[in-house]
Amino acid sequence: MPMPGYVFKDGGPIPDDERGAPPPAVIPLGDSRTVSQPQTRHTSTSNSSSVFNTPTSSASNSHAPTDSHALANAEHDEKGAAQVDHYEPEVKDLGWNEHPTNMPTPLVGGLPNEELWTLVRRFNKQMYHVKAIHYDPPGGLDLNIADEDEFSPDKLRSNIERLYMTVIISLMGSGNHIARLRSWREPRRTAGFCAVRMASCVWISDLMTGQAYFFAWFFNFLVPLFFTTIIVLIVYPPSRSYLFPPAPLALVNSKTGGVQSPKAGVLGSHDSMTGAPEKHKGEAVEQEASNFVSGFASIALSSATGKHNQSDPGGDPIDSSVPDPTKMAMNAADAKSSTGGGSSPTHHDKTKQPMEEMMWTKMRPFMHIIGDIADGWERFANALSPTPPFPKETARMRLAGLLVPAVAIALLTSSSIFMKMTTFFVGGGFFGDPILSRALVWLNREFPNWQKLLELRNTILKGVPTNAQLTITLLRVGEANKAPLPPPPRSKEPPPSRPRSLNGNDLQLDASHEEIHDAIHADPDEVQSAHENTEEKPKHRHGARILGFLKGTTKTSVEAKLGVDKVRATIGSKHAQQHLGVLPTPDEQTRSGPVDFKARYKGKKGWVYLSTSATSPCVSFSTHSTEGSGEMGGVRPVFSIAIAEIQELKKIGGLGWKAKIIVGWAFDREVADGLEIVDKIGDTWRITALPLRDELFNRLVAIDGQKWESY
Repeated sequence: MPMPGYVFKDGGPIPDDERGAPPPAVIPLGDSRTVSQPQTRHTSTSNSSSVFNTPTSSASNSHAPTDSHALANAEHDEKGAAQVDHYEPEVKDLGWNEHPTNMPTPLVGGLPNEELWTLVRRFNKQMYHVKAIHYDPPGGLDLNIADEDEFSPDKLRSNIERLYMTVIISLMGSGNHIARLRSWREPRRTAGFCAVRMASCVWISDLMTGQAYFFAWFFNFLVPLFFTTIIVLIVYPPSRSYLFPPAPLALVNSKTGGVQSPKAGVLGSHDSMTGAPEKHKGEAVEQEASNFVSGFASIALSSATGKHNQSDPGGDPIDSSVPDPTKMAMNAADAKSSTGGGSSPTHHDKTKQPMEEMMWTKMRPFMHIIGDIADGWERFANALSPTPPFPKETARMRLAGLLVPAVAIALLTSSSIFMKMTTFFVGGGFFGDPILSRALVWLNREFPNWQKLLELRNTILKGVPTNAQLTITLLRVGEANKAPLPPPPRSKEPPPSRPRSLNGNDLQLDASHEEIHDAIHADPDEVQSAHENTEEKPKHRHGARILGFLKGTTKTSVEAKLGVDKVRATIGSKHAQQHLGVLPTPDEQTRSGPVDFKARYKGKKGWVYLSTSATSPCVSFSTHSTEGSGEMGGVRPVFSIAIAEIQELKKIGGLGWKAKIIVGWAFDREVADGLEIVDKIGDTWRITALPLRDELFNRLVAIDGQKWESY
């Protein structure tokens, strides 16, 4: 494989006789119909271009479709490998198929590679379906969640996982800090909190602890003191670690505030609740989030299994022959009710279907609420701790400026006036319905979108990204410099069982070095006991044989169905063609990118190519392999689509959701999924058996000037 820094010749899938002219929007093989030339702006490969919407331009930010595009094309003070101009018209490979240690560090200036990969990995799980929009997005940033986004259990699962990784984990960390303060195990720190003054902390003796707090309480100075402390935390980031010294989440007992042994037995990660080991930063929290949702399987089985998965390809022969486990669970509940002398037979129950329909209908706004909470939390986090290339001070100063009047009001308002004002507004809201109703009618008539204008993303958090918007901006940074960001490293090796490095001198915990060492390391006796228990378990040989027989039978049945698909595909079955190659063999080479991606189109093996050095960037498919060079010579592609003409991108599954469960259990192999591309005139191209689907999706959404909306 080429080493990092290898330059691909991605002249693109354009025949030699057509290299002088931009390709049409669509060039299907054997299609004689005429397609009009898309009105795309041309650009050269030099940096002197005055056009924005191609990766090679360095246009003025005033012409950028969104703030994200402008930041991606701006000149950055701190640069990484993906932001350095390599003065070549071709795409530069920064180590797409290399070990993480062989990749440049950092890829993006001011952001460690591990944090970059965490953002991209979670972006891949969140984004499945995007559509191009032709209006200015709210807040100046695209990739917002569409209001018309429909409910599916798989989306609900994704949103709950985001809620866990952002809100719940942060609240757990806050709870640990409160427990540490209340326990007085760190007396100097707790005393300092009691003696916080306008912009500093003064350590006092144990006999004087609490004196400043109660002094402020007696003179009604607590609220100004609170707001002043919040302002200091916002505008001066070093004060955060000074007032709240960080400690691994799994190492602190949330009840006593002392040191505890992590639930995983070893401190393999610092930001997870269990402390489980991880190969790369953030993986332990992501696995916890997945298990968190799966833990609610008894309450919401369809959410845990992903019923009506939005990426189901449709027409799956395995999926259609597998019973629905969610219906099996419902039928089991009905059977139990009947055997227990239920009030009425299930076929006479007139409440079942209406209640099910009502629950499914109400889950859509519930899913949106969870997504909005996670989005708001991410925006506040990115406002307090901005990530390059977003500005560092703008959002922080805006938030702090809103709190300055609160300090003044708190200083000038007595407690009695505050209580009178509070009770007045409570009474007005309770008894003022006639006035409030008329006011709402007037607002809706005069300002139809006033609710949207008052959203946080359009007011105090305007221009502050969610993690998804931050990720697509980082992806656009790489595309703007013809250096696509390498995907997160992947391997099937288990994470190391050794604890993560930890400097005990930096931990302000009431524990000795020996206690901390014993807590973060696995107990040898417990490890030996667990190993012995594992060895003692395989005693039920008959059950294991039956399970092995069922697994082998299932595997044979799946292979037979896929074999029938091969026969059906040769005679022209479209559904069968889409299932060819969805189960790559373990020894099959799937490594590709960043220019060419191994895939199938209508069942035929080939490669998807991204050409950005042509006058009009395009995505093409050809059965001709370039062996990683990206040069196709004079070979005509099966189809070619101008990037600017793409209207919609949708990830699709290689198999249905039920078939994936069966295949995952019987084969223990990864399914190669697909990608659906829709252009502006409504034509659809479905690419299947695409191992690097997420990587191709990320390049397509970031490579040009489209403004996207998530569905």
